Amino acid sequence: MNSASRVRGYSVWESFVFILNGIVFLIIGLDLPEIIEGLRSKGIPLSTAIGYGVLVTVVLVAARIISSYVALVATLIFRPSVTPQASSTRRRFLLPLLLGWTGMRGVVSLAAALAIPVTLDGAIEFPQRNLILFITFTVILLTLFVQGLTLPWFIKRSRLFDGLYAEPEKDTKQRVKQGLREHVSKFLKDNYDNELRDHAGLQKLLQHWDEKAKASDDDWMNERTKAIFIEVLEIQREYLSELNKDPSIDEEIIRTQLYQIDLEEERLKIL
Repeated sequence: MNSASRVRGYSVWESFVFILNGIVFLIIGLDLPEIIEGLRSKGIPLSTAIGYGVLVTVVLVAARIISSYVALVATLIFRPSVTPQASSTRRRFLLPLLLGWTGMRGVVSLAAALAIPVTLDGAIEFPQRNLILFITFTVILLTLFVQGLTLPWFIKRSRLFDGLYAEPEKDTKQRVKQGLREHVSKFLKDNYDNELRDHAGLQKLLQHWDEKAKASDDDWMNERTKAIFIEVLEIQREYLSELNKDPSIDEEIIRTQLYQIDLEEERLKIL
């Protein structure tokens, strides 16, 4: 597979997963009215069912937080050599709390609930199936909205990840990129020395990699340069949008250029 195939394949699978998740929540929307009607036929008030759902949600969140701390303590006792190195005791004992708060319910919970049979052997109705499904829907909605929407706030307020691994990761990333540039420059000089003397294109290619190898990351692409680069890409998009109004220009050419600009912006994000 070439690079274009990999980019397209990644996009296809991302879209496929998105569609599957959309189908799951479509099922929730289609089943919920029928489930509520089933609760009413059994004489179960909607407020009571919601109360059960809230109670189960609280128990699930508390159980996950407790299990996170149990896992931490068990690791400290039985496998201290694999314990993550935290910069402070506060960080070490707050991380399980944050991990417990990220335990949002979703597709797996719904699949388990929908797997409950409608009837048992002898055509006996499964007891409280509608109530179980409603509680599952309530748990999914509460965890997705409450935990999902508050998680960024908790992460920001806890300040657990401020500067965590930032410098070592940045140094390693810079060392790898610098080594890659020097390796490419050396490869061109060692293998294409004769062609470099007479081929203007190869000379420019070597000059490009030599300049990248000599420049530090700050000189090559700092935050200010990135901001200007993104602005330039946006100007190109605006130009292509205006150019697309010309009926004599094939729209597919415009789309190809826009896709290349998008790829360039995505590449810029990982520099």
